[in-house]
Amino acid sequence: MNERDEQSRPSKHSTQPAPQAKPTERSERSPHPPAVGRSREEMAERVAQDIPNGSYVNLGIGIPELVTKFVPEGRTFIYHTENGLLGMGPSPKPGAGDPELINAGKRQVTALPGAAYFHHADSFAMIRGGHIDLCVLGALQVAQNGDLANWSTGEPDAIPAVGGAMDLVAGVKSIYVITQHCTKEGDAKLVEKCSYPLTGCAVVNRIYTDLAVIDVTPRGFRLVELSPGVDFDYVQARTGAPLLRTTERVNA
Repeated sequence: MNERDEQSRPSKHSTQPAPQAKPTERSERSPHPPAVGRSREEMAERVAQDIPNGSYVNLGIGIPELVTKFVPEGRTFIYHTENGLLGMGPSPKPGAGDPELINAGKRQVTALPGAAYFHHADSFAMIRGGHIDLCVLGALQVAQNGDLANWSTGEPDAIPAVGGAMDLVAGVKSIYVITQHCTKEGDAKLVEKCSYPLTGCAVVNRIYTDLAVIDVTPRGFRLVELSPGVDFDYVQARTGAPLLRTTERVNA
């Protein structure tokens, strides 16, 4: 060992702290940035506020399932699930459910008083016959003309089939989408044109995200309402298509 190495080697009895590596830009950032906009449950509650009283409603898998927890006072919604139940209630508490009473997403649910069970084919006859008023679905992408992509990214390991979503967007009277505004990677989900396989063409009426409520119009996306703490420019910067301003008040 040369003299320089001996001098640079820390002594066992040294009281000086060992040199610290300079923090990288990533480590200086907070791993949990402050939340902006609405939570998933707040998004679901906001959707429920727009469902008319007495509506027959089908809920997709994921965030849409949370809507059952929020029925505004004085209103009644009749929830339908493709596997043959009309009058579906919210999921039971852990350990309190019936393992054979599930929705189309295989999640345990409850049956409200007056609920009816029927064959899978009858369930789809209700959908295809236009007897369901409203459907709330999740999304991978929504185009400015209302095209919806919500079943596959086109990757080799993607979901192998579209399932009942194709029937729902074709047969239900109104289609609401509830989704995060951006992907985990920060990519916009609201775009000029979908790049993923489509579930339906020009089918979406309204979109609820963590940042805003947005209508699909003949002129494109139109802002209806901003989430708390969010401004127009913030939403536009995270939307992959032009966002029309509304003439109404947009603050939540």
